[in-house]
Amino acid sequence: MPTVTHVFMLDYVADILDEHPELIDAIVSNDDNLTYGSIISVGLGPDEWRTALTDDAIDELRSMIADARRSPEEWDQFLEDFVSDPATIEIVKTHKLR
Repeated sequence: MPTVTHVFMLDYVADILDEHPELIDAIVSNDDNLTYGSIISVGLGPDEWRTALTDDAIDELRSMIADARRSPEEWDQFLEDFVSDPATIEIVKTHKLR
């Protein structure tokens, strides 16, 4: 695995991928959804942590989401599989792509 020299915060990843931040958060909340080592915890203080992603994680997410968007049925199934909160699913569904 190449050396990680920088990471991206989840809100910025959502902007890069033009996806709702809650979708990105839901996917990475289970670290089994992406390759080991691509989700990084960043300590901001003694009891404050943020999640960040590597370039490889962004590529994985981009591919995963593109595959899921091939049809409305696949997209609905993807959201059911990765987002446990029905309200978040509705927010994601109404998110307008650029």
